[in-house]
Amino acid sequence: MVGLPYDCLANPLGAVRLTFEKAVASRADPATFDGSDWGAADLFREFLFDNDGLSQVPILNAANVGWIQPNTLVRYRGMIQDMLGNEFYVGAYKDGARWRTNKFTDVSRIPMNLSSNMRVWERRLLYCVPVPGQNSWTESSSDVVLHPCENWESLQREKRQRENDTAADDMDMQGSDHDFQGSPRTKKMREGGPASRSSHPRETTKGTSPNINAVLDFDRNSLPCLVKVYDSPEDDLKLNDVFEFVGVLTFDAETRDDKDDSEEFTSSFCEDEMAHLPPSKVPRLHCLVHRKLAVHDFLSTSPRLEPKPSLVKEIRETLLGHLTAVLGNDGVAAHLMLLHLLSKVHTRVDTLAVGKLSLNLTGFNVESASVFGNRLNLAIKNILPFTRCIPLTVDYLNTASLAPRKDYQTNRLVSGVIQLAEGSHVTIDETQLQAGTLKAVGVENTRLLKKLMELQKVEYDFKYYKMEMAADVQLLILSEGKSNILPADLVLPFSPSSVGSSEVVDADALKAWRWYLSTLRSLPHSIEPEMQKVVEDDLVAARQSDRSLGSQEFSRWLTMGRLMSVSFGETCLSLEHWQMVKELERLRRERLE
Repeated sequence: MVGLPYDCLANPLGAVRLTFEKAVASRADPATFDGSDWGAADLFREFLFDNDGLSQVPILNAANVGWIQPNTLVRYRGMIQDMLGNEFYVGAYKDGARWRTNKFTDVSRIPMNLSSNMRVWERRLLYCVPVPGQNSWTESSSDVVLHPCENWESLQREKRQRENDTAADDMDMQGSDHDFQGSPRTKKMREGGPASRSSHPRETTKGTSPNINAVLDFDRNSLPCLVKVYDSPEDDLKLNDVFEFVGVLTFDAETRDDKDDSEEFTSSFCEDEMAHLPPSKVPRLHCLVHRKLAVHDFLSTSPRLEPKPSLVKEIRETLLGHLTAVLGNDGVAAHLMLLHLLSKVHTRVDTLAVGKLSLNLTGFNVESASVFGNRLNLAIKNILPFTRCIPLTVDYLNTASLAPRKDYQTNRLVSGVIQLAEGSHVTIDETQLQAGTLKAVGVENTRLLKKLMELQKVEYDFKYYKMEMAADVQLLILSEGKSNILPADLVLPFSPSSVGSSEVVDADALKAWRWYLSTLRSLPHSIEPEMQKVVEDDLVAARQSDRSLGSQEFSRWLTMGRLMSVSFGETCLSLEHWQMVKELERLRRERLE
């Protein structure tokens, strides 16, 4: 089999145009495409997944954005923070007798005449950000080696030499560049480097390598990305979902600045939202392939292991031992913490989020929180990929922007503290909460936190109306007494018997615990008819002995039973695990009394 004539990594646009030309040759008129894929995405899926090309594609982040060459293939992992709507662009146009495409580009690479035969297509605009609270251990340690900037000039010199030595077309464009050598734009592309660099804001002078970082003004701690998506169903991409986008990276820093309409015609129309997203701060990625990511996609364990009971039980024991040591040998707190870390919303019935299990550990003060609280936060941060800690004070409640809100001046959704990805963990520290007066903002923020805890919903503020979005966030509250602001599913007085010292955890153990939590959370679960009868009888007996018990407590017990089985890697509730739940509940209620 003859290899591809284009390098999918270094020259993805060449591969796109190759498939376009083949499709045009077979169908004659690009109007039949209607903007849909003509085989380019399939070509890249084969390269990425069938030929193991994905590991060769660099992951774009704030550390390497200045080193990656524009118009090459990159992947970006992030959360969809805002959906900017759709954009119309000139997807195909006729250059003489030949059809060309602008798909997966910001700017037309060849001058387009306004009277040319054009096809206007549509693409979606997504504003993506790194997953809020993403911990550093989730970042890939095996990124591909990138060419440093100092190699840029030599690479361009070699490419220009190839252009001078051959009458054949440039690698980026078959048999057409020589037709436009007289045009100023083509001359600019020839003298400044290959056509793929046409979007770079500065031309390279001989003997000087461009300082990419000098013209890029990115936030060094968090790199957002404007992702342009093609040929994807509307319901395929949702707000707050975490995706990996693989596509063509572009820097069009001269857009709207030094354009000459006689030389170039932009390939997209009416980008009002882009006025507030300058390319020097937000790189563009033209998506060829995307896939939704789950928590386990951020783990380094490869290949994924099967949750065999023997393996699961061993890992469970070590993780439970670690949590017990972190919590000062409080075994009850460690068991409840394990169930809490495995909880997730697995279904919704009316307004109820079934499967959540928020936890309120009481008995903390400022001193104990500085010891056990910090130790617990560190332990959670080391085993969960997305974590966040909120120090709750009156001043924080009165000033924080918790809910996302719509800014109609910029037509952007401004993120809030509780706009989080599915599977995030939030620790709320109430130990510093003092008496004070809540202002209107503070009262509203308190209501928002309470709704998140009780219903697993986040209220988005669109100024003229509110919109609820479903969430799946694990919530842990550390407080002196039972929290009056945030009513958790489980309340447990914390009772450590020793302070101990922070233990050094083996790296392999951390990997095992991360795999354990991410894998078992998604296990299916059911209750067999025989066991269902046992549970019903126990609930009736409990109700007879304590009339204060209601459906809320019974629902929580069933959730704990499910999580207890899952913690052992079991998909059906057993009598042993149900007895363990009842014993835990007995010990917890003893402390409350």
